[in-house]
Amino acid sequence: MLKQTYFIDKTEYIGKIESIANPVFLRPRRFGKSLFCSMLRYYYDLNEADRFSDLFGPTWIGKNPTGKQNSYLILSLDLSTIECSGEISGIERNFRRICNAALLELQKKYSEWMGSCPDIDLDDSVSTNLSILLHYLVSRSGPQLYVIIDEYDNFANHLITTHQYFLYQKLTAYDSFLKSFFKVLKSGRQSGAIANIFITGILPIKIDDLTSAYNIADFITLHPQLEGMLGFTEPDIRHLIDEVYQDYRFDPATKSAVLEVMKNQYDGYRFVNTTGGNRLYNSTMVMYFLREFCRFRTIPDNLIDMNLRTDLSWVERITGAHPENTEKIVSQLTSEELIQYDQGALVTQFNITDFFKPQFYPISFFYLGLLTKYDDFNLCLPNLSMKKIFVEYFNDIYRIDASTRYTGIMEDFIRNPNISSLFSGYWQEYIGQLPEAVFIKVNENFYRTTFYELCSRFLSKWFTFTIEHSYPSGRSDLEFIGKYNEKFAGRRWIIEFKYYSNTEFQKFYCKPDEFEIQKGDIEQISGCAMDLKKEYPEADLSLSIIYCFGNTGYKVYDVSLILQK
Repeated sequence: MLKQTYFIDKTEYIGKIESIANPVFLRPRRFGKSLFCSMLRYYYDLNEADRFSDLFGPTWIGKNPTGKQNSYLILSLDLSTIECSGEISGIERNFRRICNAALLELQKKYSEWMGSCPDIDLDDSVSTNLSILLHYLVSRSGPQLYVIIDEYDNFANHLITTHQYFLYQKLTAYDSFLKSFFKVLKSGRQSGAIANIFITGILPIKIDDLTSAYNIADFITLHPQLEGMLGFTEPDIRHLIDEVYQDYRFDPATKSAVLEVMKNQYDGYRFVNTTGGNRLYNSTMVMYFLREFCRFRTIPDNLIDMNLRTDLSWVERITGAHPENTEKIVSQLTSEELIQYDQGALVTQFNITDFFKPQFYPISFFYLGLLTKYDDFNLCLPNLSMKKIFVEYFNDIYRIDASTRYTGIMEDFIRNPNISSLFSGYWQEYIGQLPEAVFIKVNENFYRTTFYELCSRFLSKWFTFTIEHSYPSGRSDLEFIGKYNEKFAGRRWIIEFKYYSNTEFQKFYCKPDEFEIQKGDIEQISGCAMDLKKEYPEADLSLSIIYCFGNTGYKVYDVSLILQK
């Protein structure tokens, strides 16, 4: 707030969680957990009372304070910075270094209240130092301590996903330094020295292993009223874009195109509800896009932050012990984009014995942000960014070359945009590399998604893309949208994909190039075109239907020419 940066007001959630004792809130990386912890720290810190109006004045909580603002001493611990060495003694040493430094800083920061408290011994255990500090607070009847722990599971997750089970067992053993630390926190809550403890993390593994030491946690991740606490909602995005356009004096006529790109690439996350318009945007990805958009004053060619791609390494870490499982789940998500899940497992805090079981893969991927809720029975890939990343992973698994061999095909399309020629090149160069076993799993979605991913690699300078855009008459399969500042500005291509397996195609008794376009398919794509024209009356529109016949062949129809006859 003090830096006059863009701010999405999530402060109402401070009030919503204030009455919840010892909340634990999990979200994927880059959803704003650390920023929310910072907001809590400044709200409750008694040393920040003089700056409350500057920090929170115009916000929701500034206008509706809870009465407990600026009431506590703050102990804020970021456990993501703890390195995992090869021995438990090394992990404990790093833990002690980080946490004892925070306790020492707390003593200095609140010297008015901690003046005669025994000094923090940096070589002593964290649980010992914290216990001494909490006893001192109780004996002096001073302000309570508010504890904030960010990324509580970071270093433990590393041990699990690198299969260092022996170290993990030592970490969570009854007499481990970590359990001792949580026991002291629990004792501090019971004595009244600690007012509350707010914890964030990614995976609900370690909580189960720590239950005997910290059985006071309230797992609020799937609380319906807290779904929007982190991440951006649709109103958040529109408010943010309005401010950006005003500050940078962008042409208002381009706003709808920018909003469409952001929705396709970064929206789609559902953590609790599966109905209604409550999808969330990945906040860090949104800010990456806006940073590039403001810097270059146009929609960036690369819409995916490189950091998001590193998240996919979790797939190999989790399934890596059984490579056939990696291949199976990546292939399924590339073809189907859906995977069934156990609702009961989603709300259960599972332990290490469950983590590497195939039936738990979808649950792990959900908490990592790779998948999101589709309905009460299935999880799905949330947006185009994640679909693209999974196709890239699919290509790596099957050693499919998706690099320079396509350059000539793409150059030809830019000179003379023809969907039939473009798809012909894709079929010859990309589909031609697929092993025979893959065709057992392919379907309409597979062809559509892999075609999109390949085209987006080479054509993103001139086009943005959308998959399954909703219209009153139905959904379009794939659209190429000319960027408003490039040579294809105002042009749009709607492409419908239809798939027949080899067995289904044999019933037509024809060769692929003899296949006749189906009347119902013309009506379907024409309906989408009419709806699009109502939304974008000036659009120069082209329509294509692509029929794929197993691995036998394909047929592309330019429906625009057919309708003109």
